[in-house]
Amino acid sequence: MPVTPSRCPVPPDQLPINEYQDMNQSWFYSWGGRSLSGYIKPLVVLWCLSWIVTGPVAAASFSPGKALTPFLLWGAAGSLVLPILTLAQLYTGWFHVGQRLRREAVPYEESGWYDGQIWVKPEEVLNRDRLLMDYQVRPILRRVQKTFGILFGVLALLMLGTQLV
Repeated sequence: MPVTPSRCPVPPDQLPINEYQDMNQSWFYSWGGRSLSGYIKPLVVLWCLSWIVTGPVAAASFSPGKALTPFLLWGAAGSLVLPILTLAQLYTGWFHVGQRLRREAVPYEESGWYDGQIWVKPEEVLNRDRLLMDYQVRPILRRVQKTFGILFGVLALLMLGTQLV
């Protein structure tokens, strides 16, 4: 017997489908599903903005006039921290929603932490949610994972470069 949405006891803001839609419309979390250029541009902007902090720190350690290469390598490496932390937040948010979409049962709270309940999804809701996970959320998670791999590879190369200089 299918459960109609009106009989679903989960508050609307705690339904996985609504959490997914909220994230998909969010200015921050929607970033993961943008086109490739729309995805990379904020990373580059964050990396450039990070130079505001890491540039002076690197300059204090390595004078750009005397040791330009170490200054650039350490500054570039330090500037990767903000993009990596931002991607970690992006990944964590999508991972959480993906897990709630994938699960057969949804934990929820009616009015506070003390009255937690569990709602078992009907078959059609479970199938819909798992399709969303497989075809909408998982590609975003894979993209962020690949980006992590690339950024950590770049970081390793920068660290290796600082050892060779």
